[in-house]
Amino acid sequence: MEQLHNKNTHGVVRFITCGSVDDGKSTLIGRLLYDTKAVLTDQIQALSKTKHSRVTASDAAIDLALLTDGLEAEREQGITIDVAYRYFATADRKFIVADAPGHEQYTRNMVTGASQADVAILLVDATRIDTAQRDIQLLPQTKRHAAIVKMLGLKHVAVAINKIDLLNFDQDIFKKIQKEILNLATTLNLPTPQIFPVSALLGDNIVSPSKNFNWYEGPTLLEWLEGLDVSSDKSSSQLRFPVQYVARQDGSAAEDFRGYLGRIESGEIRQGQSVKILPAGSLATVSEIFISNGVNSFSQNQSVDVAKAGDVIAMTFVEDVDVSRGDMIVAQDNSLDLLSKQLIADICWLDQDVLSTSRKYILRHATNTVFAKVKNIIQILDIETLSHAVKAESLGVNMIGQVELTLQKPIIADLFDESLATGSFVLIDEVTNHTVAAGMIREVLQ
Repeated sequence: MEQLHNKNTHGVVRFITCGSVDDGKSTLIGRLLYDTKAVLTDQIQALSKTKHSRVTASDAAIDLALLTDGLEAEREQGITIDVAYRYFATADRKFIVADAPGHEQYTRNMVTGASQADVAILLVDATRIDTAQRDIQLLPQTKRHAAIVKMLGLKHVAVAINKIDLLNFDQDIFKKIQKEILNLATTLNLPTPQIFPVSALLGDNIVSPSKNFNWYEGPTLLEWLEGLDVSSDKSSSQLRFPVQYVARQDGSAAEDFRGYLGRIESGEIRQGQSVKILPAGSLATVSEIFISNGVNSFSQNQSVDVAKAGDVIAMTFVEDVDVSRGDMIVAQDNSLDLLSKQLIADICWLDQDVLSTSRKYILRHATNTVFAKVKNIIQILDIETLSHAVKAESLGVNMIGQVELTLQKPIIADLFDESLATGSFVLIDEVTNHTVAAGMIREVLQ
């Protein structure tokens, strides 16, 4: 199991709850918010008056799931539809949490939430697993979400086996489900998950240790989250600066300001550094760097010597060079071999219309957009068996597969495992403008 690190040293943790329908994702987040005092008194009073089919006389006084189910349709139907983001803090850590839908039809929402997370918490409803069978089976959507977590490269995974209070806190049942979860992690090559026995409704092992689980000696879910080190999970030492906007102050002035704006996705950039602008390959020297102090706000009187990954900056060059939105600024010693028009990628298909190898799609990569075609579907993932079927002819909604892409012009392609920001992309239907797929680059073909 994962070792805990010292607290209060690793910044904000972004995590997502995922899993099948009614596994208790919204309730778990509600319990975290409630027990960490992140809920205002008037919110509690309002929720205590809310009647809901999920709350019975024997349940808690309020439906904690309603703290995240913000849409009226969610409250009426008792399901989560959209990704709900909530914020809370303890004395040791700040958290941003995303509550992802469990329904298969909202898989695209789950992908969106997970792509921004550091940690995934996969919930499993213990009451829905037939532990009487010799070979117990997890629910298909649990497997699908676990596969997406792997595909998106999340380094920290927890599994909360929920509702064990309805099974008399049975340790044997927990161990059977735990064994199957570890088998799933091995099959998908997931990071070894931290597995918790919990009751989200009652709060057992969420924030405080539970006397009901006297056989469990590990940390609570919150203790584990507080101790994680996520500082280097998504970082790369290679400079990647996608140009988002070219700003001009006064094109007719003798000393015209021309700044190149965007966010540093990885690495760092220094004043006086020699850089390369791709795809052209032009060389330039960084003159000044200005870090944003607000939305589109840069002070030309407060330049800095160095800017790092995550900083939103404007910078100028000593030389007059041709730079446009979609260009990528890298270190001078980076090779032009980064450019490629042929990619192998894992994709999660998100559209009702199946993938077509005869159609063009728009590939959006960082700040760049190019036309792309799927040359062929290499394989798809069978969610039931977790095996790969080769020579697939189609890819439908919520399916996961591996494809070969041909691009109209080259992009600066990094492998997803090495750089999440420049190793990922989305495909957009040029006719409907729908986002049809989320993709992760696995191999670059020259």
